[in-house]
Amino acid sequence: MLKMDKPKARTAAALLDEMAALQPEHEAVIDGDRRWSYAQLRTEAQTVANGLWALGVRPGDRVAILMGNRAEWLSSYFAILGLGATAVALNTWLTPTEQAYQLSHADVTTLILADRFRDRDVLAELDEMRAIGLPALTRLVVLGSQVPEGSTKFEDLAALGENAPADIWSAAQPDDVACILYTSGSTARPKGVPLQHWGLMDNMWGVGERMHLTPDDRLWFAISLFWSFGCVNALFAVMSHGGTLVLQHHFDPEQGLRLIEAERCTVFYGTPNIALALAEHPDSKTRDLSSLRTGAAIGTPEQMQMIVDLGVTDICNVYGLTEAFGNSCVTDAAAPLEQRLVASGQPLPGVELQVLNLETGQAMPEGEVGEIALRGHLMPGYLNDPETTAASMTKDGFLLTGDLGFLDENGWINFQGRRKELIKSGGINIAPAEIEAVLRTHVMVESAFVTGLADTRLDQAIGAVMVLHPGQSISEIDLKQHCRQTLAAYKVPQHFVFVAANELPVTSTEKLQRNRLADLFSAVGTA
Repeated sequence: MLKMDKPKARTAAALLDEMAALQPEHEAVIDGDRRWSYAQLRTEAQTVANGLWALGVRPGDRVAILMGNRAEWLSSYFAILGLGATAVALNTWLTPTEQAYQLSHADVTTLILADRFRDRDVLAELDEMRAIGLPALTRLVVLGSQVPEGSTKFEDLAALGENAPADIWSAAQPDDVACILYTSGSTARPKGVPLQHWGLMDNMWGVGERMHLTPDDRLWFAISLFWSFGCVNALFAVMSHGGTLVLQHHFDPEQGLRLIEAERCTVFYGTPNIALALAEHPDSKTRDLSSLRTGAAIGTPEQMQMIVDLGVTDICNVYGLTEAFGNSCVTDAAAPLEQRLVASGQPLPGVELQVLNLETGQAMPEGEVGEIALRGHLMPGYLNDPETTAASMTKDGFLLTGDLGFLDENGWINFQGRRKELIKSGGINIAPAEIEAVLRTHVMVESAFVTGLADTRLDQAIGAVMVLHPGQSISEIDLKQHCRQTLAAYKVPQHFVFVAANELPVTSTEKLQRNRLADLFSAVGTA
């Protein structure tokens, strides 16, 4: 099928309208036995919107969704956005205490949830949230067999909304906030990130263009919808190009391999951990994954190569953050693989990127590491937090990302880790990524992660968390000698710990928790 022209839509509901008009019978959503066309997805979303309006939801209201990757997540999402309300995507893996904070912080008035998620009783957890305090929450819509008194059964929304006015759909404007997502903060409360409709359209079209997406493309959707990588990036990159979403309720490697084969999925969105789980599963040798073509991921060159080895030959290395609509830089799928393995491409159209000196804030020349700063496709500011918003912006409107990187000779950004992960050893700033890259060149090393360890003499000593290839072993002495061949003496790790890949600390969205790497070491460096 030929590529599509850029949609004229500037809001999520308008995009759904446009796609339903262009290709009404084309498959939009596959969820098990359910196969919704674009026309049916629009009908389902409008039905939910009418029911929510009948319950009292109005433009500007905040409506949260708490369920796995189900078709109802998508119909609810587009319903909320179509009403001109704001969707709050709740992380299904969080504790009731963490979810209660987000519901309260965002002043959520309506919650749409599934009564169970895997083996969790979500309604029982909701009682825990209410005990903590949800002062703004007045409406509950429940998908499932258990519907508490005073709540609305999801399936009843259709009857409730039969007399809703025809003009409530598409109430949103391009500058309205479409969704609020929460960053996965590790040492402080997560920050609420509002994202506007226009950015979901413009930024994600650019992402899809770098992947060369067409209506023939089919996304294996196992990453969680609540994540910006899901409900912002993957969803609108594929939908703006008329493609199909193949939902997996939650990630399971066996089911994922089966879905990719059965539905002939072409687009992979995932983390290195997801790719590793697929590659290591026994079924990976017998399942036909030849349909895979492109997608988005971020990782070390070895991790990106692992995704290529799965069959995703045109994988796109990406860089971005929730505050910038998920991705700000994406490699072109047709670029040479050796470039895509190590760098994240040029900024997307409408995005400006600078690398700033850590001390002076001045722009750095090509090849020198500094803090990545972005301007253009950005959030309007953190929710209810003007002080943090102001502190994160330069005077000329660039967002200070806290990420380290450098621009190579192609103008591509090379991610080098987080600024707060810099190790201060003997008064010298040391970037973990530089040491990790050297450690990974050893034939026995699968991956390496470097962190600072408290040290009374050096301030911080260098610790390396090592994951070796199966069946391999190596001594600390040999690893130090390997590093000395390339690195200055002060950059050579003083301490090593060896772990399996599944022992690494990760968040609920499978991101490495670097702030917990030091916990893998016993007491060191206290002399």
